[in-house]
Amino acid sequence: MKILVVGGGGREHALAYAFAKTSTVYCLPGNPGSATVATNLPGSPSNASIVIDAVRAHHIDLVVVGPEAPLAAGLADALNAADIRVFGPSARAARIESSKAYAKDLMRRAGVPTATSRTFTGLADARVYIETHAEPLVVKASGLAAGKGAIVCETRAAALAAASEMFGGRFGDAGSEVIVEAFLEGEELSVLAITDGERVMLLPPAQDHKRLGEGDRGPNTGGMGAYTPVSIATPYLLDAVVTKVIDPVLRQMMTEGDRFRGVLYAGLMCGADGEPAVVEFNCRFGDPEAQVVLPAVRADLAEHCWRVAAGEPWSPRERLPAERAVVTTVIAAGGYPEAPHQGAVIRIPDHLPEATLLFHAGTSRDAGGTLRAAGGRVLCATGLGDTVAEAAMRSRQLAAAVSFEGAQYRRDIAWREVARAGAS
Repeated sequence: MKILVVGGGGREHALAYAFAKTSTVYCLPGNPGSATVATNLPGSPSNASIVIDAVRAHHIDLVVVGPEAPLAAGLADALNAADIRVFGPSARAARIESSKAYAKDLMRRAGVPTATSRTFTGLADARVYIETHAEPLVVKASGLAAGKGAIVCETRAAALAAASEMFGGRFGDAGSEVIVEAFLEGEELSVLAITDGERVMLLPPAQDHKRLGEGDRGPNTGGMGAYTPVSIATPYLLDAVVTKVIDPVLRQMMTEGDRFRGVLYAGLMCGADGEPAVVEFNCRFGDPEAQVVLPAVRADLAEHCWRVAAGEPWSPRERLPAERAVVTTVIAAGGYPEAPHQGAVIRIPDHLPEATLLFHAGTSRDAGGTLRAAGGRVLCATGLGDTVAEAAMRSRQLAAAVSFEGAQYRRDIAWREVARAGAS
């Protein structure tokens, strides 16, 4: 099978790595890392005409769309209209990520547990709500904001400032609608489900680390690292995620004519009662979750993606287990997340430490072939092991072996899991 992965970040490098085990892979545009396992093609991921031309020129069988923005812009719709098999939801179905306001309303209609919230289109009404709401609060830009549009606010004053910045244009059009919601207590969990809109196959659950600094301090980011497996993801909890979250949402979308095909990502908060509540939905593979989930499984994901995209008979396993522990540490540019510094020369050792993978997230090569930082999140140092602690150690070793001016990374990815293992 020939597969075209659309996108150029760490998630897309991880997808290319996974698909290359059984298929011939192309990436558009890809990055210097994906070029080691796939053929990179020039072009914008959001330009449907360029993608369609690439499919026809290279006789592609299946397109897998990585980022959310092309899906929200209707890339899957354009490919389907051109009779091209695509793994990824329609623009209407992608609203589950591209509009948090839509997602909140959908969850209410489907009876899915989530934080109480209100959606606002102006600061005056938001101010009234915030001033009478219990602290802490979470303020979210409704639209796509590269994973940085959710701000946890300890006080009403901080929440009002966050809402004011969003309405003032901090996140562009993404902040034209703002959601203010109650703060959920608990531990976060990312559950990714491959689905054809009816049947569901869970990938190994992962835990992301959103905050920039160690000890979960500092501003929210697109994700500073992740790990799998996660011990709190018991069979009981995963059954609850399917029956109380994923299945009801898929049924509601089907009823409303917006069947979801692709990966449905549920970002969850798991409370002390062991029950999940939805923090957010995404319409694609997570980033950096893909960089741990995909290396953790040995199943032929290309076959599953093809059957969903082609509408062929599909009898998936209920869950794919993590067949090894995987931890990824994001190495970010100086100044990230607010104003990442670009252009620093990246130095990577000729031989990587044992049982590690290095996924490129924001890199480029200049005219002379020198590898340089070209994004906020630059590289994902991924460690493999029999235990999470072992994988975390290898991830840190690889992160330390890579260098560029201003590089920053957390040294405590998977700290909760390591602590649980140590206490047992």
